[in-house]
Amino acid sequence: MAGHGHPYSPAELELPGFVPQRLSQVEILAPFLGASLLVALAVWLVSGRCGGRLSRTDRLLMCWWAFTGLTHVVLEGAFLFTPDFFSKEEPNYFDDLFKEYSKGDSRYAARNTGILALEMITIGLKGPASLLAVYAVASRKSYSHILQLAICLGQLYGCLFYFITAYLAGFNFWVSPFYFWAYFVGANSSWVVIPTLIAVRSWKKICAAFEAGKLKTR
Repeated sequence: MAGHGHPYSPAELELPGFVPQRLSQVEILAPFLGASLLVALAVWLVSGRCGGRLSRTDRLLMCWWAFTGLTHVVLEGAFLFTPDFFSKEEPNYFDDLFKEYSKGDSRYAARNTGILALEMITIGLKGPASLLAVYAVASRKSYSHILQLAICLGQLYGCLFYFITAYLAGFNFWVSPFYFWAYFVGANSSWVVIPTLIAVRSWKKICAAFEAGKLKTR
């Protein structure tokens, strides 16, 4: 343990009553990755029973929105509603997961107010909206692309907020370069790259729909 009895950076971070992580990195990441793959596989198989109405892209989008929605609601919900996760005498899986993630961003262990505000918005709006997007894509709702575009813009804004506030606060919240690249950058890059691609696609679909509407009214 470094600093004040914890492994995080900066060393002067105060975490009263800190209880060391019990699960290893493999024991934490393997269930998360396995559960994520199971969710994606289940959605892919179920979407394949829609009688060919859905394209392969639509089915992949459903997998993404199910994964991201459940991640926002379940994992980030566990963080938000467990303020003492770093000091619980008998930590559960989610407690250790965020102790592990805090090695890449100690603002989670510190319960940084900016992070808490971002998570409240994520859990309250982006999570449920992502799950609604699964239904919207599957049902081919007219609002599907508008909804997806809105969520993507929200996710991109959240990522910008996340990275910029870290930079302004000193950019020293990770234990080592490995955790910086693996967690701070790597774990969050999906919510930059994929929403950007989806936003561009939905924007084009919305523009095409408006153009088609104009032609019909001429």
